[in-house]
Amino acid sequence: MVKRLFARKPLSMLLKEMEGEHRLRRVLGPTALTSLGIGCIIGAGIFVMTGLVARETTGPALVLSFVVAGAACVLAALCYAEFASMAPVAGSAYTYAYTTLGELFAWIIGWDLVLEYTVASASVANGWSKHFQEFIDIFGIHVPKVLANAPFDLSAGKHLLTGSFVDLPALAIVMIVTLVLVIGIRESAGFNTAMVLTKVVVVLFVIVAGAFYIDPRNWHPFAPYGYGGIAFFGKTIGGGPQVGVLAGAAIMFFAYIGFDSVSTHAEEARNPQRDVPIGIVASLGIATVLYILVAAVLTGMVPYDKINVNAPIANAFKQVGLSSAHFIISLGALAGITSVLLVLMLSQPRVLLAMARDGLLPRSFFGAVHERFRTPWKSTILTGAVVGVMAALLPLRILAELVNIGTLLAFVIVCVAVLVMRRLNPNAHRPFRCPLVPWIPLCGAVLCLGLMFSLSYQNWLRLGVWLLVGFTIYFAYGRRHSILRSTMKSGKPNKKEEVFLPWN
Repeated sequence: MVKRLFARKPLSMLLKEMEGEHRLRRVLGPTALTSLGIGCIIGAGIFVMTGLVARETTGPALVLSFVVAGAACVLAALCYAEFASMAPVAGSAYTYAYTTLGELFAWIIGWDLVLEYTVASASVANGWSKHFQEFIDIFGIHVPKVLANAPFDLSAGKHLLTGSFVDLPALAIVMIVTLVLVIGIRESAGFNTAMVLTKVVVVLFVIVAGAFYIDPRNWHPFAPYGYGGIAFFGKTIGGGPQVGVLAGAAIMFFAYIGFDSVSTHAEEARNPQRDVPIGIVASLGIATVLYILVAAVLTGMVPYDKINVNAPIANAFKQVGLSSAHFIISLGALAGITSVLLVLMLSQPRVLLAMARDGLLPRSFFGAVHERFRTPWKSTILTGAVVGVMAALLPLRILAELVNIGTLLAFVIVCVAVLVMRRLNPNAHRPFRCPLVPWIPLCGAVLCLGLMFSLSYQNWLRLGVWLLVGFTIYFAYGRRHSILRSTMKSGKPNKKEEVFLPWN
């Protein structure tokens, strides 16, 4: 039984699954893939979190926090790129874990990705609602209070009624995005590209226009909260508040979440061995440069202790006398968050599709590909329904707290999986090779683990509960219906589909 739990899926089986009626349509080139990555990365992180972290955690040294967080992401991105070029199929980290660490680890990471993408989508939709309402307020239009928010919120650990019944704008945007995703990947990518172009233009406007209002005196002191902030389960090593450059990096790491979504679309890339690594590395590199420049401009325009937490960029322009820029920046923020939502909801059904192909989830539902649109339409609609309900009824604070730890766990597993695959299959064809192995994967795993341990124990408890639910589903359904397990049980595996075990 233990051997079956840790049986690995050979690459030949992954590549064979791309044949036939269940294959997704290959229509994405390097530009579209890079756009998808940027679309998912640049959003609330650059338009909201920059102000919060600069004011309360780092000061102008936020620039260094972006560098540290970006470095951790680059290490993981190189590992993702190697796997995406080797196994150009849907599933991302779930698929990579199946080929290296075995079925049980694959289920763990797949179930973890379901949590990450679903809750992240709901939190982004909730944030979109707030920005949308702020945007229409410019024109004197207001959403009725009963339809403007979740029914309750949290304050000082207490549940408070908001006077609303449902967050209608959040529900509406989820429904619209779901419809776009069902129609097709080409249409989804085109819609995302339009949103990405809008927000990149706005970000460039912020950088160029804001540069003329930088006062270098605002950068002094550069690191008022220090350069430290390393924590263990949310408790700072050495005592004191969790502030400083490294503490800021732990927070701003989540502003980079999204580049891994490019790998979930490897099966829809025209030339995945070349285009997917380009999309991953290019999107992360572009986002990192823009983040650093925006952080420098923001902290140069306004003293760090006077940065507005809720709308830092728009308010900074207002403080220097450019109130007219509010409309442009609000529009860019709205477009940015819309594209993040689209890419997150685009990625989720691809993970479910990969798990269904392996028999770990019902194939008739999660593995169904629309005859005309060639999209996983049933799981896309289910994803939209779950995300819509969560976004409409749960407050942003609860949703945001559930997202963080799952992404870091996925990054750690992918970094380790590269080392395992290099040892078990050293001669496998690798169109893109992660450089400086084993040092880059090891450093990536260590950095991401360090960021995981910086999170509070409540995050670990939530992850534990979610994984416990996942184990129940796996042993009740997934293990019994596993296609790989059935192959092993029959004792007659095809030579090209030999079952590998991690200790072979």
